[in-house]
Amino acid sequence: MIEAMEKKLPYMIYAEVTPNPATMKFVANHLLVDNSAVFEYGSGEEAADSQLAQRLFSFPFVTNVFMTQNFITLTKMDGIEWDEVMLELREHISNYLNSGNDVVSTTAVNEAKESATTGMTDHSDASTPVEEKIVEILDEDIRPAVEGDGGAIHFKYYQGGQLNVVLKGSCSGCPSSSVTLKAGIQSLFDRMLPEVKEVVAEEL
Repeated sequence: MIEAMEKKLPYMIYAEVTPNPATMKFVANHLLVDNSAVFEYGSGEEAADSQLAQRLFSFPFVTNVFMTQNFITLTKMDGIEWDEVMLELREHISNYLNSGNDVVSTTAVNEAKESATTGMTDHSDASTPVEEKIVEILDEDIRPAVEGDGGAIHFKYYQGGQLNVVLKGSCSGCPSSSVTLKAGIQSLFDRMLPEVKEVVAEEL
């Protein structure tokens, strides 16, 4: 009964600032995509599997759309202030979701569940005790904070003391936030897993 009532509640969207001034996080009161799925588009042409992303790219100042769990992170071009467009974007996203439309296609969601994209690694690919510990630290100590800021982080590979991670969403495209995040990750691994000598943060 409670679950049925929750499903009837309309989508409500609120906006949150992120450490990257070019991005804004739009948070929903319901899950938008499966917890394991991450979708990022750099143009309307790339967003063939997401009608919502295509519509967001109809705003000429939107340059990137990132979606996972219950939030969407939008990146804007320079020259536009968030307070000029935030309310319009919130209303646009809310109206779209409350019309019952899919956020992304079912096919895209299923593909995201079946395989990691762009060579990213998950728990199933961690083949050594060190790699398994790295993924555990990323999941439990780092990922929640990164998602809280409207981004995502993925373990790519570990070799010779070097950990390569991939940054997406608000963590991508902002040199200052990327440097701060990299330093924070490095400091955490210095304390928890000294085998990691260097953290390399890549962007997509």
